[in-house]
Amino acid sequence: MKIGLSYSRCVKDIVDGRVDIDDVLIIIARTDFDPHDDQQWKDIWDSYGGGQTFGGVFNNPEWMDHPAKDELKFRNVSQRLWNEGKLHQPRKFGSKPVRRSEIWLEAVLPSAELEQNPAAKSAWEQFQTVAGLTNVKLNKKYR
Repeated sequence: MKIGLSYSRCVKDIVDGRVDIDDVLIIIARTDFDPHDDQQWKDIWDSYGGGQTFGGVFNNPEWMDHPAKDELKFRNVSQRLWNEGKLHQPRKFGSKPVRRSEIWLEAVLPSAELEQNPAAKSAWEQFQTVAGLTNVKLNKKYR
């Protein structure tokens, strides 16, 4: 399972196929927006896609290499993360998180947590299957 530390970079990794959305436990973002709100989405797309400002703050145009036709892919991923409760935005609660150099952290969930959370259990089982197919060595004590 993966914990993301950057909304724009994590969503880009998912859209680009480097990370499977089902392997994402949560993304802890520095954003404060609702991907279902058309105006807020436009601000996000313009900011990350074209290097414009969002709320008066310049963002890194990390989606610039994607054509405008890819906007729906980015929004669909964002909405799915939102709908599944995988997009945590601390700014919504008054926090001011700093940008980190890390994009993803790997996480292993304890068995008790997996038993209480069927979605996490399913995602973990899928991750183990894919990891086995790609010759990734899993630590047996975490199964």
